[in-house]
Amino acid sequence: MSAPNATLARRVIAENRKPLIVLGAGLVLNVLIYAFGVYPLSQRVANVTERNQTAARALTAARAENGQAAGALTGKDRAVSELATFYTSVLPQDLAGARRLTHLRLAQLARMHDLRYGRAQSEPVATKDSKLVQLKTELTLGGSYASVRAFLHSLETAPEFVVIDNVALTESNDAGDRVELALLLSTYFRGTLR
Repeated sequence: MSAPNATLARRVIAENRKPLIVLGAGLVLNVLIYAFGVYPLSQRVANVTERNQTAARALTAARAENGQAAGALTGKDRAVSELATFYTSVLPQDLAGARRLTHLRLAQLARMHDLRYGRAQSEPVATKDSKLVQLKTELTLGGSYASVRAFLHSLETAPEFVVIDNVALTESNDAGDRVELALLLSTYFRGTLR
């Protein structure tokens, strides 16, 4: 600064000392209030907003997880109910019921489709760690190819629970029958062998 400007600045400061001291003190006071009051409060507000957003996200995730758990529980309850219905309504109740299903019902289906009912033999097989007993049945039938197809279709779409384990189709030695069908079937029932 030049000398005339420096003396002018000293003169202005000397003449306005009290207002400048008040303004300086006000500026220092404002800086202190901002540094120790406003800024920490604004940080707390920002932290509270961030915590609220985090809590809202956590709540949404917890609700979604709760919905999935409730859905799984409902699904499990439905599966248990359907399994109980399967055991009581679909599966034969005992060995006699399983034999009726495999011998009597299969003989009726064979007659319905004009098939010659050959030999049939069954053997119950208990599995070590299962509550179900498997009844394996071997069956031979003879007749026309169309009748065999219709029989198999009827067997597969029947409401009774029968699993076709193996199918063997051969030409028949009999002049009247064109094919012979050898079936290995299984059905299951709850219980133990007596």
